[in-house]
Amino acid sequence: MMLGEVIERLDDEAFATESMIALNDLTLLAEIDRAARDAEETPAIYAAGAARRFASQASDDDWLALMSAVARADDPGVACLRRMLLWSLRYDAAACGCAHA
Repeated sequence: MMLGEVIERLDDEAFATESMIALNDLTLLAEIDRAARDAEETPAIYAAGAARRFASQASDDDWLALMSAVARADDPGVACLRRMLLWSLRYDAAACGCAHA
């Protein structure tokens, strides 16, 4: 599946939820849940927005790091989503001046 298709499918609440569960990272899921609540969104909507924010705002270095992580990963889709979510948590925290993420 192409990256654009994955980003588009994150709009599907069930797909987004399954994708985040596949991360197998309870700490990250808790951070996403908190960020989603702060943004008055569901975690799935936050994930879809995170992917879009990454796609539109990430630097060339961020993209290079994502591509490197994907190339080394056993599951490229999970690696891609993890990178995008972690990047978005940092980006959103910096944008609001929040101490978390």
